[in-house]
Amino acid sequence: MSYNLLKGKKGLIFGALNENSIAWKVARRAVEEGAEIVLTNTAVSIRMGTINQLAEQCGTIVVPADATSVPDLERLIDRTMEHFGGKFDFILHSIGMSLNVRKGRKYDDLDYDYLAKTLDISAISFHKVIQVARKKDALNDWGSIVALTYIAAQRTLYGYNDMADAKALLESIARSFGYIYGREKHVRINTVSQSPTPTTAGSGVMGMGDLMDFADRTSPLGNATADDCAGYVLTLFSDLTRKVTMQNLYHDGGFSSMGMSRRAMKLYEKGLEVEYQDIKNKI
Repeated sequence: MSYNLLKGKKGLIFGALNENSIAWKVARRAVEEGAEIVLTNTAVSIRMGTINQLAEQCGTIVVPADATSVPDLERLIDRTMEHFGGKFDFILHSIGMSLNVRKGRKYDDLDYDYLAKTLDISAISFHKVIQVARKKDALNDWGSIVALTYIAAQRTLYGYNDMADAKALLESIARSFGYIYGREKHVRINTVSQSPTPTTAGSGVMGMGDLMDFADRTSPLGNATADDCAGYVLTLFSDLTRKVTMQNLYHDGGFSSMGMSRRAMKLYEKGLEVEYQDIKNKI
C-alpha cells in the first residue's frame, strides 16, 4: 500500500547488491512512495550482484562508485545532480564489510590492516559521503541522510567482531555531522539500528543464525525484517520526521529494551536440563 510519502522527492541509495539487501528493499519502497532514485555500488558489487535489474524495475540508473574514494564520490554526486537536474532530498548509506570477519580473525587477534579497511568501508565512508554532499551543496534544505547500524555498537555481542567498532564510529559521525549540517541546511542525519537481518553482509557474522533466533525470542514483537526496515527508513526520508536528527533509532522489535524474555529463559532452562543430564550420565 502506497501513502505517497515521498512524492516529488529524489534520493541516492548506496549498497543495494541483490534482493536480500535492505538497500534494495528501500529502493523499491521509495519508488512506490513516489520518489525518484539513483543507485550506486562498487564496480565489483555491480558485477557480482543484480543491481542493474533493480535499476530497470525502478526506472533509474546505476552509477559505479567506491564510497571510500572521495574522487569517486565527487563524480557520483555530480552525476546524480545531473540526472535529477539539480539538488536531491535524501541519501541512504547501507554499506558494511569486515575482512577480519571474512577471514575468520577473532577480535583478540585482529589484522590491523583489515581493521583499517573495516573502519574505512563501514564508517568513514559515511563521513566522506556527507562531506562531499555538503561541499557540493547537493541536498535540498530539510533533506535527510540515514545509515544502517546495529546494537553491537552499544552492547557486546560475541562474533560481531570489529564491525561493532565500525558501527560505533558510524553512529558518532551521524551525531557530529548532524549538528553541523542541521544548523546550516536543516539536513537531518540519523542511524537506524536494525534487528539482525539475513543479508549477504550479515551472513558472514559468526553465529548469525543463533543470534537471529535469540533476538527473535527476546523481542516482544519479534525481529524486524528487511521489508519492515525499508518502511521505517522511508518515514525518516519523509516530511513527517523533519525535526528528528542526530538520533540512533532502534528498529528491532523491542530487543534493545529487553533483558531476558520468558521464551528465551525457557530455552535456557531446557539447555541446563540437558547439560545436567549429560553430567549425571558421565558420573
